Formats: sequence, structure tokens, C-alpha cells
Amino acid sequence: VSIQIAGEGRYVAVEDASRYRDALATRLPAGLPEELLEPVRDPAGDLAQRYARTHGPFTVDMLARRFGLGTAIAESLLTRLTEAGRIVQGEFRPGGVEREWVDAEVLRRLRSRSLARLRREVEPVSADALGRFLVAWQGVGSMRRGPEALLDAIEQLQGAPLPFSILERDILPARVAGYQPSMLDTLMAAGEVVWAGVESLGERDGRIALYLTDHMARLRSPSAPSNDVEGRAADILSYLRSHGASFFSALHEGSGGGFPGETVDALWDLVWRGLVTNDTFHALRAYVSEATTKPAKRGRPAPFRSRRLVPPTAEGRWALVDVPRTSKSSVTEWSTAIANQLLARHGVVTRETLTHEPVAGGFSNVYQVLKAMEEAGRVRRGYFVAGLGAAQFAMPAGLDLLRSLREAPETFKAQVISATDPASLYGSLVKWPKAAWVDEASPVITRTAGALVILVDGYAGAYLRRGERELLLLMPSTEPTRSHATQSVARALVQLSASREEGRRGMLIAEIDGQPASTHPAARLFVNEGFLTTAMGLQLKPPRPSAHPSDEDADAQAPAE
Repeated sequence: VSIQIAGEGRYVAVEDASRYRDALATRLPAGLPEELLEPVRDPAGDLAQRYARTHGPFTVDMLARRFGLGTAIAESLLTRLTEAGRIVQGEFRPGGVEREWVDAEVLRRLRSRSLARLRREVEPVSADALGRFLVAWQGVGSMRRGPEALLDAIEQLQGAPLPFSILERDILPARVAGYQPSMLDTLMAAGEVVWAGVESLGERDGRIALYLTDHMARLRSPSAPSNDVEGRAADILSYLRSHGASFFSALHEGSGGGFPGETVDALWDLVWRGLVTNDTFHALRAYVSEATTKPAKRGRPAPFRSRRLVPPTAEGRWALVDVPRTSKSSVTEWSTAIANQLLARHGVVTRETLTHEPVAGGFSNVYQVLKAMEEAGRVRRGYFVAGLGAAQFAMPAGLDLLRSLREAPETFKAQVISATDPASLYGSLVKWPKAAWVDEASPVITRTAGALVILVDGYAGAYLRRGERELLLLMPSTEPTRSHATQSVARALVQLSASREEGRRGMLIAEIDGQPASTHPAARLFVNEGFLTTAMGLQLKPPRPSAHPSDEDADAQAPAE
């Protein structure tokens, strides 16, 4: 029934019409049944009680405005109901500055739901949420540009052993949009960044660690690298100690001369021992091989031809790597520095964090520092991620971000990163998931330099082996999740191909889950995103380069004199 309350028309239940009439002196429309118009014992109390049951904490002004009552009358009514135990008075809302009332049952439900929410907030998150967190924490796909973004990325990555073959191809471009090797060269020439070898990977690759120049001394382990070298390598070390940083020609002659290749081999042996470094990245790029260097883009002038007889893998100036002095205090300072660096890089540090990031002394060396930081209130300790060890430490900001990413977004978002990227948790913190489209045992998957993992909302949706010809799909087997996630993988690979420099665009996937890609059940999803079905597999052709105008067209477009 429609009535006027507080100067406005409202619809109320017909069985409550008599309550509004007797409590608020509201006029009722004619024609209502007599049995519904009989008076009740406490009409005003019934209306106030109903308002309390359908609202959260409220003030006297809110009740007065609702029913067009005076403030004193509304407060007297609420006081009477409070004394009768029908509602509760107090301060319930954060930031409140006046008395509030709430129904007792409503208050009980609010408390119950608040406790449930708080319990859920402190529950450990899943591995998928940790995957989303690591990508966001390390700025993967952030689209930041310029030297400042590159310095921030290096500051977070410093000390981590990174394969150089993918450093400038996958790891840095994932964090810095429009990355070019010249950006790293600029920082190196400005004295902002230094590097040191960690270990050799095969014949033409190796892991290196990047450092900000002023941070290297405190992040390098006080235990000196192995210095038991002999022959040409020992001569090189002796020359560098007495003469300082030197170019290859002086270094070659000063270490005995002879065949230059012997000096080059000795130099790189010292590099991978962590004893010698270079003031440029040119030698590293040449060492990894010409196949991984970026081709010159069309229209660029040809590089100069060197007049010096120096092997490409020995360019630049060579110098000894600074080794911190060993003392009781230096070990403590290093443990503190490395613990802070691990927190800055990963946000959440567990024993599993050091599985693929070797630290001298292992987790026990930084555990005491993390424990002391927790006691000082600088970090938090708890069981934040399910499935990992009980000893978990997190920065407060990192923990807040981790919990905010507990729930997956409504739409699938895929991100392609290197399988050995520090932002990838699979194969180190957690195990690789099983292939979704394979009935038998899943193929072996490893953190191999050159392999790519496609994260779908933090979950390892697919794994592209080195060479980018064999793809493994790792999504859950339930539909439609599997198909939607697979389509997002295909879309991410298309975007990856388009973002690469000219000469590396395009892709050919010959196998998916060990069978011909063109006959795989997921092939149609890749075709929908732009792949073509060919005899060799699923092919993504690079865009055709823009045609250069002919001389006649150029003359026609030229302004007349």
C-alpha cells in the first residue's frame, strides 16, 4: 500500500499499515480490510526494531530522518528499546564520533563475518597467488621504460645468477619496455653497473651476476673465490694485480705472449671463477655467440671495422673482481645485506627460495638475520604460502600485496617469462604441474636457459622448450577453464612474437604435448589467435616489412622546385 512518510511517498506492507498510522499519524488509503487495521501494542517500537534488523549500525539522526521524527523522540524510543534488550548501543563503525545502535542479531552476524574474513586473510595463499605476486613484485610486464626502470630492475636482480644468453633477450625486456643493449652499455659506461661471472654453462654460455657499483662489495660473499689457478691464468692474475685494469693487448704480452687463443681461454676461465670482470658487455655478447646477437635493423649504418687485432671475446678492459675482506664483522654485514636483498627481490623468503639461488652457507646463514629482523618488527614471520616450508619471512608491503592477489582475476591474463627468471616459481619453489592434454605420465620439465613458461594468472599454463618448437600445455583438465586458458596462452605467444625485434618475429610450433601440433586438440584455439596450420606444424608468420617506395614514387612525392 502507498502512504506518505516524512514528506515522501513509500510503499509498505499492508499488514504494517496500522503501525504507521498509530506511530506516525499517517493517513491510510480507504478500502483496507478492517482486520488489518486493528491497533498493536507498540507500533513505534515495532517500526524501530524492523529498521534495526534491516540496517547495520545507525545513529539517532538516521532513524529520525527515516520516519520523520524529532531527534528527542527518536532517541527516547531507542533508549527504551535498549533497556528492553532489543537493540544494543555502542560505537561500532570505525571513525564514529557519536552513539550508535544496532540490532543484537545483526551485531552477531557482523562479528561472525568479520572474524571469518580475518581468518581468511591470515590463511596461507595458493601457489597460483604466489605466482601472481612474484610477477607483480618484480615488475614483469610493468611497461616501465628508460634507464631509471633498468636501474630499478638491476637493483632488484643484483646478485642473482642469470644466464647471459637470455639476460638481454628475455629477463631484462620483461621488466623494461623497449629494452635495448645500448641502455645497459650506457649504465656500464657511467659506472653505475658492474658484473661478475658465476659459473660456465656449456661452451658458449654462463651465469653472471649484476650489481650496482656501490652495492657489489657488501653483496659479494666474504669467502674469496677459488684462487688455485696455474699457467697462463696465474700469469694474468699476477699482471692485473701489479698493473691494474688492462686491455687485451697489454694483458696478452704481460702474461707471456704466444698464441692469443690461450690468453682468451685463460681469461674466460678466470671470469667463470668469479675472479676477473670486464668494463663492457661486448666480450660477453661475443662469447655467447653470434647467433644470439641482435641483427642490425634495416637503415642503420654499418658498425665500424676495428683496426686492433683483438678477438671479439676479449674486447674491453679487464680487471680483477673486488673481493671483500674476510673478518667476523664482514660475515655478519654480508648476511644482513644478502637477507635484505633476498627480501627485496622475492618479497617472501623461504628455505625453498635458495634452491636455485645459491648463497654461501645456505638458508641457515640468513635465517638468523631474518629472525632478528622479525623480532625487531621489520619483517613478518608466518605460514603465508601453502605447500612451502614453515619458516617464511615477508616484508609488510609484500605480504599485503600477496594477500590482495589471493583471488584470480575474472579474465585470464597470460605472461611469458623465461623458465629461469627469478620471477618464475615453478621448478624451484613449487613443482611443475602435469600436462593437461596428456593421459600418460607428463614429460620431464626443467628450468633450462632458453625455455619459456607462460603464466596464466600465476599458474604455469604452458612450457615452451628451448628452440621454441615443442610446447607443453599444463592447464587444469576441467572445461571450459582449460580451453580459455589455452587460448590465452596462444594470444600471449602472438604478442611475444610481435614484440620482438625484426628478424626474430614469427614462430613455428612443431609439437604440442609430444604429438604433431596441427593435429592436437588445442590446434583450433591457436588458429583462432592467428596461427596457421601447415605441414610443419602451427606457424605464426612475421608481419611483412613495409615496402620501400620506388624511385619514381619518391620523385613524385618530392616537392617541386
